[in-house]
Amino acid sequence: MIAKFRTRQHRWDDRGGISVVVAIIAVPLLLVGGLLGVDSFGVTRAHERADGIATEAARAAAQAIDPAQAITGKAIVVDPEAAAAAARAYLNEADVTGTVSVTDAGHGITVTVTDTYTGKFAPTSWTVHATSSASLLHGITQPEKD
Repeated sequence: MIAKFRTRQHRWDDRGGISVVVAIIAVPLLLVGGLLGVDSFGVTRAHERADGIATEAARAAAQAIDPAQAITGKAIVVDPEAAAAAARAYLNEADVTGTVSVTDAGHGITVTVTDTYTGKFAPTSWTVHATSSASLLHGITQPEKD
């Protein structure tokens, strides 16, 4: 009688049954989660890179002041052609595309960067954009505008 009870208990015992579910479900879930994680963090890094490039290109452009107006004391403004050339040179060096505009009568520069991220696991590419602005300010005790 004891032997029958053990046999019957063993027949309905589900120990080890969860390992089949884990083998079938968990491994693909971890694989998909890893794939999505790598590419989503890659897109985030691409956004951060584009933002950094836009910021530094705007900074480079803001340093291209118009010497003819600055030396005579007439105004401290950027030379639009030199500022755009400096920003484009920075964008070319970083191997991205973008636009440069001089605003606020030569006191502001806006740089927009466009870059792409190609997925490591997902067969697609993402386009990322970033915009940064720099303002040309000068002054001894506080920023002035001409």
